[in-house]
This record gives sequence, C-alpha cells and structure tokens, in this order.
Amino acid sequence: MTVQLNKGQAFAALNLTPLIDVVFLLLIFFLVASRFAEEDRQLEVALPQASEARPLLDQPRDFVVNIDEQGRYFVNETVMTLEEVDQALRQAIANNPLTQSVNIRADKRVHFQYVLQILNLCKRYDVKSYTFDTE
Repeated sequence: MTVQLNKGQAFAALNLTPLIDVVFLLLIFFLVASRFAEEDRQLEVALPQASEARPLLDQPRDFVVNIDEQGRYFVNETVMTLEEVDQALRQAIANNPLTQSVNIRADKRVHFQYVLQILNLCKRYDVKSYTFDTE
C-alpha cells in the first residue's frame, strides 16, 4: 500500500520559473557590463597634455598661523616675521594651488591689526578656504 502525502495548496501555487528568469537576466547583464568596462581599460588612448596644469606636489594640509598676545606669528612652532609668513604662505600655495587652506588662530587679547595682516596675505594669494579661531 502506498502512502499519499498531502503537500497542501502553498507549494502548488509557488512557481519558481519567473524568479529563475530574472536571476538569469541579471547574470547576463553583469557579465556583459563587466566585459564593456574591461574593454574600456584596454583601449590605447593618447591623452592630451594641459599646458596650464599644475601638479599637486605636497599632500594638502592646513597652513596654521598662530598669533600670541604680543602679536608674534608662529608657523609650525617657529616664530616668524610677517615677511617670513608671507614667504611660507607663498610656498605653500605654490605647492597646493587649488586646495591650500589657512587656519588663523589668535589669542583673544591680540590686536586685530595682526590678524588683519594675515587675512590680507590670504586675499593677496587668493586663498579659497581659511578659518579663524580665537583662544
């Protein structure tokens, strides 16, 4: 005597054919797309040279100028005159012409004239990003 199992209506209504079709189409899509990306990398192209392009020579980092209450300028923990700060800022901008930022940190008791001189240097060299902190 054979035993008959009643599997119910849930398994009878479940059709996997559309799911298999969708997975198969996705597989074909990704295979074709990866093949096109591979061909783009293998194409030999002579790239043009820009005459005005400037390479990024140094890793971009903030140029930090600290001003104490006597009006002395500190760059990289070195006391500098305004002319020395000017030269150091000019060199930093030459190394990173598009991404150089300046962070001005001034003591809260400093005369604003000292801060304004650094801001004038930033404007002179067209620094795009600068911040101002007071202690």
